[in-house]
Amino acid sequence: MTNKMFIDSNIWIYLFTNEDNSKCIMAEKFIRENSNINILIISYQVINEITNVLIRKKFAESEIRYIIESILKICVIQDYSKEVLLFASELRENYSFSFWDSLIVSCASISGCSLLISEDMQNQMKINELTIKNIFAG
Repeated sequence: MTNKMFIDSNIWIYLFTNEDNSKCIMAEKFIRENSNINILIISYQVINEITNVLIRKKFAESEIRYIIESILKICVIQDYSKEVLLFASELRENYSFSFWDSLIVSCASISGCSLLISEDMQNQMKINELTIKNIFAG
């Protein structure tokens, strides 16, 4: 059975910057193992956050374009909609998420993902049918 998984920007950043070798290896393994058997979902916010980090780390624009194209080859984009924005507002109210985290969780939930893969939020937290999973947690 194919599942939908939302992959937050921090996973991609570890993969492409290789600053923390153990997390880079774990991120690469996770993406490799799941890209063929699950539908990987991201949002434009994820691409923007990755690009911002790569620019700050002085990646060449050609490298940034290559990384973006590589991600887009294996992921589906969940765009913003009225439903996403309003659900993000509910999440902020009910869970005290930051503005940006609420958009990530909302996109993941609205796109029908069963898992949100992120290092930034509470591991194993459940929101409706969505579970947040930190692949780096013990």
